[in-house]
Amino acid sequence: MEITKGPGKESAHGESRHTRPRHVLRTRRAALILALAGAGALTGTAVCTGMLPHGSDGSPAPGPAASSGPPPTPGAAGIGDPLMPLAGNGGYTVRRYTLDFDWRAPRTPFEAGATISATATQALSRFDLDFAGNALHRVTVDAVPAIARRDGDELVVTPARPIPRGSTFTVRVAYTADPTQGRHRDDAIQDYGWVPTADGTVVCAQPDGARMIFPANDHPSLRAPVTFHITTPPGLSAVANGRLVGTVRRPDGRTRWTYDSEHPLAAQLVQLAIGRFTFVDSSGPRGLPVRDVVPDDLVTDTEEYRSLTPDHLAWLERRLGPYPFRRYGVLVGDTDLPVALETQSLSVLPREDLLGDRVDAERNLVHELTHHWTGDSVAIRRWSDLWLSEGHARFYERLYSDEHGGVSLESVMRSAYEQHDQWRHDEGAPAEPGEATLFKLMRYDGSALVLFALREKVGAETFERIERAWVTEYRGRTAGTRDFIALASRVAGEDLTPFLHPWLYGAHTPPMPGHPDWRVDPVED
Repeated sequence: MEITKGPGKESAHGESRHTRPRHVLRTRRAALILALAGAGALTGTAVCTGMLPHGSDGSPAPGPAASSGPPPTPGAAGIGDPLMPLAGNGGYTVRRYTLDFDWRAPRTPFEAGATISATATQALSRFDLDFAGNALHRVTVDAVPAIARRDGDELVVTPARPIPRGSTFTVRVAYTADPTQGRHRDDAIQDYGWVPTADGTVVCAQPDGARMIFPANDHPSLRAPVTFHITTPPGLSAVANGRLVGTVRRPDGRTRWTYDSEHPLAAQLVQLAIGRFTFVDSSGPRGLPVRDVVPDDLVTDTEEYRSLTPDHLAWLERRLGPYPFRRYGVLVGDTDLPVALETQSLSVLPREDLLGDRVDAERNLVHELTHHWTGDSVAIRRWSDLWLSEGHARFYERLYSDEHGGVSLESVMRSAYEQHDQWRHDEGAPAEPGEATLFKLMRYDGSALVLFALREKVGAETFERIERAWVTEYRGRTAGTRDFIALASRVAGEDLTPFLHPWLYGAHTPPMPGHPDWRVDPVED
């Protein structure tokens, strides 16, 4: 085990006519119009197409090239998720995010920028980005100033010229980030967005908080790689998802940290943290790099539980196959975080989770690690599929605890069974949450109970084959409830739809296979 202090080591990283042809006059007139438009763009960040003809919706009218295909139209403001209709955006796919943060001090606004490389999936007259709060300065598309306006959490961008279908384009957004910006939910998430610490910040973007951090395509089914450039004052370190590419120390003592996510990730799984950190390096199965990021004064006190990560990795790999990313680690949050979070390749755990009872600490560590197979690698298709992510993480957390001195799996599942009708009444069936009840108990123990019932139905051996097939066949892909039912049916050799559908969607909890004595408590209004 190697322990290093941040900041780390520096690295560099023909017609013929006697009169003047009409097309020449048209060309010169067009050039004059464009020149005037360009001059106007230099005087302000919101005006770049003022001299160009516009359509009725305010977008630039299509030019002659558009006549060869469908006319440009606005990209959708959301991808149509029933629970969060404006989450994500239509008309393009993101190829990469490059984020720049010039951090200054805790709870102090700082300059930031996002460069978004994208491909148009339709001819675009305009498009949206999910972006909330923060002080917007300027937006360009392919280095040309664009019109940008706010519409709630949507940043509506109208480029100077329409973007043809299939073409790549680059959006740059300059803004002042506000690290005091956050939101609240009345479920397990509670406060999210920027989460201040005494000397810096951590980020909790789940479920839709990434838009408070950077302009994004913010839906769990939409993933892209991310490059982070984070500049910190002397004495502070920065960490983000993936691999540390290098650091550059500037003449003023500030340090620029560059991280590469290595894998595509959903916006809700982004992590960047700043603080007085110690980096603790070790290894997991087959030499997997493990790097914990710990506030300096918590290194010793959290070492006992953090050091268990290689054992947790080995235990989960025996059940789910190889860990699906190139590295892992635990970020200790020195703040009153309400929950731990499975930010990709770097799980966040509140300090209190690592300073108390060992059984509880291991449950939380295993829960967030399990998400890297189910939730991070296998991404959910819609928010109503969240049970697949949280249910799996809870199931394996409970199974691990059962095998390592905690309460038996059967005992906690029986307790969940007794309360299941009440949860259905209050929070929706496992695969039918409301937006406000996404992260309630039904998505945790209530959804783990569905997996327990499936195991009781098909037997432990078949269940294990279903689970490994699930995380193997959909590794690095997006999947939903229908996919899971179809895969489970194929592996089990029987149609499991009649069994699983009532468990996932029914108004009442079905009988538990193998446990005829289990009873569901009456519902109280």
